[in-house]
Amino acid sequence: MATTQTDARIKIERPSEKKLKALGVKRWPIWTKEPSTFDWEYDEQETCYFLEGEVTVKTDQGSVRLGPGDLVTFPKGLACTWHVAKPVRKHYRFG
Repeated sequence: MATTQTDARIKIERPSEKKLKALGVKRWPIWTKEPSTFDWEYDEQETCYFLEGEVTVKTDQGSVRLGPGDLVTFPKGLACTWHVAKPVRKHYRFG
């Protein structure tokens, strides 16, 4: 999925399989979510890797569109609204 980024605090990468393996992404827990809209604030940094779905995350500084293949880092303290357009399945790690 092509990503559009307008909030520089959110880091989005298209990682290689080598990087995913080095991070141990496949050992991270999996989170799923049906289409919905909800507010969220990160009390610690989260790194996640999207396996499925389509999400737009809106902040006070803009929005990002995320989907399969995106490795995303959300910083501690970020307040945002998630708009899940297609069911999400992602690996995630806090801290």
